[in-house]
Amino acid sequence: MDHESAVVLTGPRGVHASRRALHESIRLHLGFLVLGLICLAVSLTAFALRAVLPRVMSKKIGRRIVTVSARGYLRFLALMGACRFDLDELDALRGMPAMIIAPNHPSLLDAVMILSRLPDAACIMKADIVNNVFFGVGARLAGYIRNTPLRTMVQLGVADLHQGSHLLLFPEGTRTSTFPVGAMQGTTGLIAKNAGVAVQTVFIETNSGFLGKGWSVMWTPKMPITYRIRLGKRFDPPKHTGRFVKELEEYFQAEMAHAQLPEFPVKRPS
Repeated sequence: MDHESAVVLTGPRGVHASRRALHESIRLHLGFLVLGLICLAVSLTAFALRAVLPRVMSKKIGRRIVTVSARGYLRFLALMGACRFDLDELDALRGMPAMIIAPNHPSLLDAVMILSRLPDAACIMKADIVNNVFFGVGARLAGYIRNTPLRTMVQLGVADLHQGSHLLLFPEGTRTSTFPVGAMQGTTGLIAKNAGVAVQTVFIETNSGFLGKGWSVMWTPKMPITYRIRLGKRFDPPKHTGRFVKELEEYFQAEMAHAQLPEFPVKRPS
């Protein structure tokens, strides 16, 4: 290392960069700690409520608990300067007729953001999460739906929609691996067709690859991370699943080409 490089690393810029990195690391680990405590509190509450409440009531209360917990967690992330959230457009969906909420899926925070604003929404989740002892108790209390087996998932999704609930379903089936958006699965069109409901597209835009596909929880992102959610086109109930999936994917590709997303693969922290 030459003298000039040493001066840069030990001078004001170097000190500032080191402090910033330390603060970001603290925020990251504090965020994970608080999330774990919230999940533990929700799980303990869910155990008690499932034992004493009838199914219909426990599902309604469970979804309210998820919404309150998710909103509180996002508020905490914002207050400590880790994230900025612009989610106001989701509020327009409250009280609307039953429909499928179909967002892109850049990170693990996506469902948390959407459910924080929609207190009566069901959610299709990976079976591993719903079956998980730590994370799954609250999901089961809220009546969230496993993504396998397919036939059961479709039947339960249609039933929930017929009861008047929104259904959160990520058309990609997993987090985006090829930006701006990955290939769409046929599940969204299949459930919408069988339930006779509209599909409301939702666009999640972010300036970071944090908790995206391939992101390690040990990596510290540059903060604050910005998330913005905007509503897209609302599609009528499809008549042909295959054509609908193609139309949906083309629409997402066109819209997300202008979104504020990082190029992929994301530059990983050293």
